[in-house]
Amino acid sequence: MKLLATMVALLAAASAGAETLPEALAAAYETNPQLTVQRNIVRQVDEGVPQALAFGRPTLTATGVAQQSATDFSQDGGRYYQGALNINQSLYRGGRTGTAISAAENRIYAARARLRAVEDNVLLAVVTAYADVIRYAATVELNANQVKVLERELQSNKDRFEVGDLTRTDVAQAEARLANAQSNLITARGQLSTARNAYLRVVGHYPEELAPLPPLPILPGTVGQASDLANANNPSLIAARFDEAAARFDVSTIERQRRPSLDVGGGVNYTYVQSGVGGFTTAPITGTGTTDTTGTGTTGSAASTTGSAVSGSGGQFAQTVGLSLSVPLYQAGLNGSQIRAAQAVRSQYMEQIGFIGRQVTETAQNAFVSVATARAVIAASESSVRANTLALEGVNQENLVGTRTVIEVLNAEQELVVARVALAAAQRDEYVAGYTLLAAVGQAEADPLAVPGPHVDSTANAARVRREWSDWRTDPDPAPLPLPDPAAASKSVLIGPPR
Repeated sequence: MKLLATMVALLAAASAGAETLPEALAAAYETNPQLTVQRNIVRQVDEGVPQALAFGRPTLTATGVAQQSATDFSQDGGRYYQGALNINQSLYRGGRTGTAISAAENRIYAARARLRAVEDNVLLAVVTAYADVIRYAATVELNANQVKVLERELQSNKDRFEVGDLTRTDVAQAEARLANAQSNLITARGQLSTARNAYLRVVGHYPEELAPLPPLPILPGTVGQASDLANANNPSLIAARFDEAAARFDVSTIERQRRPSLDVGGGVNYTYVQSGVGGFTTAPITGTGTTDTTGTGTTGSAASTTGSAVSGSGGQFAQTVGLSLSVPLYQAGLNGSQIRAAQAVRSQYMEQIGFIGRQVTETAQNAFVSVATARAVIAASESSVRANTLALEGVNQENLVGTRTVIEVLNAEQELVVARVALAAAQRDEYVAGYTLLAAVGQAEADPLAVPGPHVDSTANAARVRREWSDWRTDPDPAPLPLPDPAAASKSVLIGPPR
């Protein structure tokens, strides 16, 4: 009893120091670059709403002009100065601002859904890498033990050959099985190394010691339930539906370019003219302003100045206010072409919905079947391990009394190792298939899996920037990354001497 209690305590201590699956998921959720990239994409798309709102907000522009007109520019006269401050406000754009905002909002929803999809894929990759490391570590251990057993048997067979108890054929068979086991061990170590590298890629560090896999979360009970959940909750399918909605509003925005637009604008300007004897005095510059119906501001040009030989200086203020109405009559076929292109984009997204719907249904159904298949293989492999364990014990005993040959013992040992490796592979396959099913139905994410640590709120940034009016308030710019050697842009570094 004391020995059993000591072993239990040692196993508990080892598990306490090992990295668990929730810890690996939390590390990947915090540091995985693929997730960070998609979060930044969401932040980019969030800016679509304030950019659409900007077309309905006023614009303020300041301008200044300084020039001199004279036959001799060394003269003091002929100088002209003007400063102006103009404000413009769109009153009606044919409803384009509202549809542009709706399109931008639907693109935000699509980006958030894609972030969920990336989260599903990243956390599934973590589970896969975690299960692979455990599987191949067990395979390495099984093959290493097999090598040790065969080394002892080979030595025993050589000793028995020396005394004439076995033939040279028996020794050769043991040598062949040992070489095969050593080859399997090398292969298993390579597979473990590959799994460890995959773990580093998705989690951010190499696995040292991993705790056993915890029980699987609750999975859909039937294949029909899995299909229904996938069609209702798969994030890639949800993103495609929001893409189609955004494209529908894009069509409406372009169609409304046919409608009239109305702007109101006003401004104040100050003009100062300086003249001298023999100089030229300039007439006030007249500005011809046109309203930009796209909402990007106003454009204008200054008329050229003329003068006469008079003297005197002076300045004056002028104020302007007015309405600008623009009615498109004919746009050279541009508007119709843009509408047709936008309609084709919408049709593309509608077909994409159908394609992704079929894809997620297939993935969910295949994953459900894979879980059931892996569980059946686990049950069969466990029975095979038990039977091969008993068979090996019996063959060993019978070999000692001379009723079994060496090759029969070797075969029994090989079959037991194969059964144990198959069991480890089936246990891995069940776990990965279970999480593949969860990802297909949108449940392999931080919240449903209760991943430890704070979770990113993908809606917070959109709410913050929607209310932002300032042209000067921006986010901190990341520090620049070090650049590679410019020579690497034009040629590669050779591994060895040129061929």
